[in-house]
Amino acid sequence: MLRARDLTLVYADAASEVRAVDGVSLEVKEGEFVGILGPSGSGKSSLLYLLAGLKRPVAGEVAFRDRPLASLSADETAALRRKEFGFIFQNHFLIHYLTGLENVRTSGEGGSGRLLEELNVAHCSGKFPWQMSAGEKQRISIARAVVHRPSVVFADEPTAALDRPNAEIVVECLRRATAGGTLFMVTHDESILKAATRVLRMEAGRLV
Repeated sequence: MLRARDLTLVYADAASEVRAVDGVSLEVKEGEFVGILGPSGSGKSSLLYLLAGLKRPVAGEVAFRDRPLASLSADETAALRRKEFGFIFQNHFLIHYLTGLENVRTSGEGGSGRLLEELNVAHCSGKFPWQMSAGEKQRISIARAVVHRPSVVFADEPTAALDRPNAEIVVECLRRATAGGTLFMVTHDESILKAATRVLRMEAGRLV
């Protein structure tokens, strides 16, 4: 379903060069829950962004359902992200002048109220982002990412701002929302990956 071959991503400035992702290859089937673990700076988030097509590799290829992402036009890429992918970033990126429910509905309306209840943020439906805690904003962004039932969800530290009970609620909600689909989750917390079908470990840009 999603295939990566020899992915390489390099960050460079005048003084140095960092190989954030260094020759990574993998193949993920539909329905898998893939955890990505590793220390800070190991390349976890960079790999996630490459798999999602948010960054372009300097070498290698990512293909979704046998179609290379690099072959898509700008319009096709936008349509793919809108329909098939869901993104959860470390920064919530909520629209500050929309309420919690309105933010979620920028991705889809069906089941938005139920999702907020599942994530324990129904009380934020009418609040603006500046009226919410960090954990509440993160859960609103999670609801926005999955409300349209994407085929693949890419989650970058989705539970970092949450306590243990809410972290477990989020992971369970993501599994239900991606039932039949695929979930990638970057995290420092291995304990939330109990339900993962596969756990990848990264170090210095490589799978170890």
